[in-house]
Amino acid sequence: MAWLTRKPKINLVYHYRDQGVEIQHGDRTAALAYLRDFVSIIRPSNGEPDTARENLEKCIRLLHEEPSVASNLRRAIFIHIRDANLVPMLIESGMALSRSMGRELSARLKHKFIPPLKDEKDFLQVIDAVFYENDDYEWVERIPANTWSSLLNLLGLSFRGAEEILTEQVFHALQVLSTAVAQMGWEREVANYLPMAIQRESNPFNQQLQLVTSLKSLLGSGDIQALIQHASRAKDSVDQCLAQINLIRENTQERGASLSQSFILYQMEQKLDRMLLLLDFLDADDRINSQRLAGYFMGVVRYENRKYSIREFLRQTTGYLAYQIAEQKGKKGNAYITSTPAEYRSMIFSAMKGGLIICFVAIFKNLLGFLKLAPFWQGFVYSLNYSAGFILIEETHSTLATKQPAFTANAVAGSLDDKDSSGHPRLYNLAVTIAKVSRSQFASFLGNLLVVFPGTYALAWLYHLSFGSPIAEGEQALQLLKGQHPWQSLSLLYACNTGFFLFLSGLIAGYVQNKMKFGRIGERIVRHPLLRFYTKPEKLRTIAHYWNHHAGTIVGSIALGFFLGMAGIVGKIFGIPFDIRHITIAAGNSSIGLYGVGYNNIAPAYLFTVFAGVLAIGLLNFLVSFSLSFIVAMRSRGLSVHDFPQFFGILWRYFKSNPLDFVRPRRRISAINTDEVT
Repeated sequence: MAWLTRKPKINLVYHYRDQGVEIQHGDRTAALAYLRDFVSIIRPSNGEPDTARENLEKCIRLLHEEPSVASNLRRAIFIHIRDANLVPMLIESGMALSRSMGRELSARLKHKFIPPLKDEKDFLQVIDAVFYENDDYEWVERIPANTWSSLLNLLGLSFRGAEEILTEQVFHALQVLSTAVAQMGWEREVANYLPMAIQRESNPFNQQLQLVTSLKSLLGSGDIQALIQHASRAKDSVDQCLAQINLIRENTQERGASLSQSFILYQMEQKLDRMLLLLDFLDADDRINSQRLAGYFMGVVRYENRKYSIREFLRQTTGYLAYQIAEQKGKKGNAYITSTPAEYRSMIFSAMKGGLIICFVAIFKNLLGFLKLAPFWQGFVYSLNYSAGFILIEETHSTLATKQPAFTANAVAGSLDDKDSSGHPRLYNLAVTIAKVSRSQFASFLGNLLVVFPGTYALAWLYHLSFGSPIAEGEQALQLLKGQHPWQSLSLLYACNTGFFLFLSGLIAGYVQNKMKFGRIGERIVRHPLLRFYTKPEKLRTIAHYWNHHAGTIVGSIALGFFLGMAGIVGKIFGIPFDIRHITIAAGNSSIGLYGVGYNNIAPAYLFTVFAGVLAIGLLNFLVSFSLSFIVAMRSRGLSVHDFPQFFGILWRYFKSNPLDFVRPRRRISAINTDEVT
């Protein structure tokens, strides 16, 4: 049965080395097979992307020790480059091609089902054939760029002396990209954000096009020195364009950003980075920036593996807008972080005021339940009640504990913007910030609950005293208690729903606040032709100032109110277990239920369990809202918690050495009798 034995697969890299075989010029089939087999040596076979680096380092040693392998690999690459159409790879791969985000999304969605046709000579066909696994980009990116750079340096890839057609393709791609950048540089979302002097006299996006266009006459002139100097000037111009894009983004801290602007800047930055690579190919100095080439290679592999991914596209294009939204939330989040004992006490007092407002919200919510309304309108009046309470909390500068996480998470992520001399985030600062957030959250929960439990109970007693009957009694009152019980109800699941709604309302608040700045709504109110005619200028400025600073929080409060008010109604309409549990509302309902049942009619153990359930509801409200907000804030900065595995060790050591910092701020008396806090 030997004929059934599976023959071992031959790897051409080792086979050609052992047999002394060279790839023949023009043999595209053998060249492609050789490239596939070379990559298969690097590709991790055990599913662990981290082993790819070790495999590549072994391959680099092999190229050093076996010149024939390096020669064959170099020849395999150039056989495909010389006969290929490089233009699509140079101007399309890794680029957003549509002029609007909607069109790009639509195109990717269609291409998921029916991929577009490609020219047979398109070099991307080679990339697709060599890196054919959908997750190849993962191990390619796990290998540091300098390791790939070492491979490229070893191969000695150079465009000098290459065929004229190759240079023409690279320059054609450069012209296409340069023209597109110049055109986008005059878009309203870009030009209006440039300094006035640059807009009128020296628009860098237009200057780079002029320099690139004049480069063509030097390519075939033979004047190498002039070509090098002119290419250097073109690179400087591209660098100036990138600097202006960064300046525009810095200005949006005060003026806001839009999805359209973010998409245009994203496209321009892509094209300018690609232009630097192409200029490096054409400058005739015989030195290619291997680090930039390695970065481009890694980007092409990722794009080809993920080119139809909707999630990938959204991650790339919306990141900066998410950063702007997160920053608007982060600024408010700083107000919720306590550093000194005085701020800590102020937080507790502010939370107690917020708790008093929630007492009335909980009472009114139960009274509104007596109305015999259609389900939608029942949910609508619940939503108005919640929204009014949340807005009143904002207007009185009170604190609602569960609204903090959506804002403080962005301030926590913002602590990673502080970097050391090597450019790495100061993770100890992040641990300190988390301790501050933890004790601030504890203070707000404490302040809310200190008032909500007894306050709502007192209001329920006053209602009974005034109207002769309790708000809830008997089975109805018992159901209010049971609804907060951790295992006799779905309260913990509903608490997670609330955490998501808290996160979403915070996101809406940040988006609206960003939109107020980008749309210059305050200035438009002041200059409104009708309002100016009927309203005094001082009053208009007051109105504009109010909406500039409060629009986000008001809209976020209304959104949260409707999320919470309509959730239970939606669950009833569709017959699914869908509702919300908010710690302060749950505490208020527990007090109303307890008053209706009576202390003497309920077991202390059951009451303690309900109280523990309320605390668990608050913990889940916090964890879900904070986690989602923190993920968005980190991704908007292009970061992930996985990038800092050592952080959890730092946080744990900080907690062990200073556990009380997570509950209350430290107070030390220094030599000059000032408070030194952590």
